[in-house]
Amino acid sequence: MTAKSIATLVNLLGFVTGAALYAMLLAMVLRQPEQKGVKNKTLLVLPNNKLLLLTALLGFFWNIGAVTIYGIPDLGVENTFPSLVAASFTTLGFLPSVVVHLILRSEQILKKQNFWIAIIAYLLSGVAGLLHFYVAVIGDPLPSHIALHLLTIGFALLTVALLFSTRGQLGWQRAFWVVGLAVFAVSALHLSHHDAESYPWWIEMSGHHASLPLVVAILYQDYRFAFADIFLKRTISLVLLVITVFGAYISVAPLLAIRDVNNEADPLAVGLLLGLWVTTTLFYPKLRQLVVWFVDTIILKRVDYDNLRTEIARKIAQFETPEEILSEVCKMLTPALTAKQVNWFMEENSLSGHHTLTMLFPTTEMPNYYLTVGELKAGRRLLSDDLEMLEAVVLMVARRIDVVRVTHDRCKISLREQEISKLVTEAELTALRAQLNPHFLFNALTTLGYLIQTAPDKAFETLMRLTGLLRGVLRRSAGEFASIGEEIELVKAYLDIEKTRFEERLQVKIISPKELENIRIPSLLIQPLVENAIKHGITPAKTGGEVFIKVEKSIFNNLEQVKITVQDTGMGVSEFDLARGRKKGVGLANIERRLKCHYSDEVVMKIKSEVGLGTSIEVALPFGANVLTPELKASRGSSRG
Repeated sequence: MTAKSIATLVNLLGFVTGAALYAMLLAMVLRQPEQKGVKNKTLLVLPNNKLLLLTALLGFFWNIGAVTIYGIPDLGVENTFPSLVAASFTTLGFLPSVVVHLILRSEQILKKQNFWIAIIAYLLSGVAGLLHFYVAVIGDPLPSHIALHLLTIGFALLTVALLFSTRGQLGWQRAFWVVGLAVFAVSALHLSHHDAESYPWWIEMSGHHASLPLVVAILYQDYRFAFADIFLKRTISLVLLVITVFGAYISVAPLLAIRDVNNEADPLAVGLLLGLWVTTTLFYPKLRQLVVWFVDTIILKRVDYDNLRTEIARKIAQFETPEEILSEVCKMLTPALTAKQVNWFMEENSLSGHHTLTMLFPTTEMPNYYLTVGELKAGRRLLSDDLEMLEAVVLMVARRIDVVRVTHDRCKISLREQEISKLVTEAELTALRAQLNPHFLFNALTTLGYLIQTAPDKAFETLMRLTGLLRGVLRRSAGEFASIGEEIELVKAYLDIEKTRFEERLQVKIISPKELENIRIPSLLIQPLVENAIKHGITPAKTGGEVFIKVEKSIFNNLEQVKITVQDTGMGVSEFDLARGRKKGVGLANIERRLKCHYSDEVVMKIKSEVGLGTSIEVALPFGANVLTPELKASRGSSRG
């Protein structure tokens, strides 16, 4: 193969590669959401993505046009379109002007003094373009010798000016742009010698394809992941495959050359070549895996997703609430995906803004949680392995949230059952202490002693009532619920004893319909309310008073209720004393806690009191099917939690 053939092949390969790279840049820019430009009075302030779009178009059209200039004539096809050649070199001339504009816009330093640098760059490119078309019109050889020298000298001077204008940028970033311009100047110097002399292939490469480093720098800086995934992996794999095939052929060719088979097909050569072909085919998948590992690990420094999943599983096992789990997962996924942000939301209608991906955590129970992946950095896009990793992570997190919820529900049920049992026991003990306290027994025994002397029959009857009362209280300890009828009988036994003490000072009125007596309510619910009315309402009053007990059916929010009212006409208390008594008292506080455990927030105990008028306590309980066992109530309460 001659040097000219090699140069032709290098040119074609370089221009096709350049067109592909600039087309990739064009696709990346079009796919990226447009950003708003910075407010400025000058007309040259454009968003960076529009300047990149212009760069991609200029580079693409130059490489396509260069194929007709340098590739087709070398293949024996005459180029008869001078205007096409002039247009191609004009696009090449405007390419560094846009690059200069990009440099000045990269950190928004397009100030008054730098504004003229951009103006001069565009003027240089415009004048060079006019010179190319002028040469095409008059029929002189293209490109214009003066135009290319003008570009070479002009942009060499602008490179020096840019070094001062961009000295505040990061060093490596500035170096990329300046090197790109310097290489362009070298290419222009070479292109100005458009004589018939052939140059070595490496000079052709550096001269004709100086735009390649520029697009590679842009792609690597702004779209690193897309460039590596789409182009670099395939290019390296293809190059290594060609090297492998060429090396294998070079190795066996001398061995086959020494065999003389009179120009006939050599079975050994055919078999050896077929064997090498099959070996290369089998070797390529391993070669491809090696290239993918090299690009992902060395160039892109991507995270090992197997290790990431293991680490996420270890981390989320340390948290006991869904919010902590989701926050930790988002924190770990953000750097792994090189995303600007990864967030979670509880409801789908809470999602807002631009998201690359939204995924649902498939938990078995409500509420639902959503994972949102924001815009990815460096032009990265989500690939199949990224999606596979995310699907595995959201499923793993959903199962962990389910486990946390079940564990919490079980703990709540267990704690609620323990609390119910404890409160019932406390209520029973409180009732027993209230009935058996020394003051109560002293009064009862004093009354009995007086009656034994004056009315033995009445004393015996009172003693039997006291015995029945104690027996009823002890019987309530066998269960947590009792019927309304049983509770009323217990209250009547208690009031009969109290009436013996108070005589005419205590009046009692009880209204309890027969149809409601079989309804089950928490045991020892009414008796402490009646005792409270006598102790704090009737006892302090000199003239005594009346205790009114009423059981009735009511409707609230379209739901049937059993309303129990205990009212006295005793002394009554102020709002301040009532609040202090409810805070420090034992009986009413105990009842409120028991009702909350059995019925959650469905039951409210209302207390009204006025000084000199008495006190009223009202309790409304769910009717019928709503009155459940403590176990079911505990389960119901835990599911709400």
